[in-house]
Amino acid sequence: MTMSMSYSRMLGRIIIYILLIVGSAVMLVPFLWMVSTSLKAQWQVFTIPVQWIPDPIMWKNYVDTFSKLPFGPWTLNTLKITFLAIVGALLSCTVVAYGFARYRAPGRNFLFIVMLSTMMLPGTVTMIPTFYLFKIFGWMNTYYPLIVPHFFGAAFFIFLLRQFFMTLPPELEESAKIDGASTIGILVRIILPLTVPALITVAIFQFNGVWNDFMGPLIYLNKPKLYTLALGINFFKSQNDTQWNYLMTASVVCMLPSLIFFFVGQKYFVESITLTGLKG
Repeated sequence: MTMSMSYSRMLGRIIIYILLIVGSAVMLVPFLWMVSTSLKAQWQVFTIPVQWIPDPIMWKNYVDTFSKLPFGPWTLNTLKITFLAIVGALLSCTVVAYGFARYRAPGRNFLFIVMLSTMMLPGTVTMIPTFYLFKIFGWMNTYYPLIVPHFFGAAFFIFLLRQFFMTLPPELEESAKIDGASTIGILVRIILPLTVPALITVAIFQFNGVWNDFMGPLIYLNKPKLYTLALGINFFKSQNDTQWNYLMTASVVCMLPSLIFFFVGQKYFVESITLTGLKG
């Protein structure tokens, strides 16, 4: 009976691994086609059967793509917005989440529920009033609408960090208070070093969201010199909608930082997701 059960478990695992491998291969097909197309000549893009390995490999497609439109300045614009958005999210969400996790203020749970309820509001509902507000401020064709809101917290990130903070033993803070540490000192010198996995997770989510954001720049930026990569690629598509090799080249360049950022922080990302929610 034991031998039969072990064989059954092994067979089940083999089937699961096969399904995972097949599913991963299917999901990788569009990515491989994009990379392959970015290295092809234009006439090779839609050849039948599909030529997965370009011959010859057109590395100059990347040079030509960046010479046709100002992808360099657009990349710098995107990096600036993304960096400031990450800083804003980490600063604001960390402070608010720590308050919800540790301070026993009256109405704390009610305020926390109200904050979580904002996650149910779709962006299309708040888009028009937000646009009108920023227009009154005179922030059109500036990066303020894409940066400033991130300094006021995000419900999902606050919830994520709050759950992580609650897994930390309060005795650490009590010991620090006995030694004379202030609240800010406790947060900066004791809590934050232990919260690195959760902070990196927030940074990864924020990076992907802001780096690939298309709607925000489309609404608030009308000058080509201010474009981000996502908006610039769409502009490039409208100007070169038949040059798929150049379009795929620009897409690879836009996607590469997100992949690198995720794989660098993958260990901390998995650790944070594993630990978050153990205590509520």
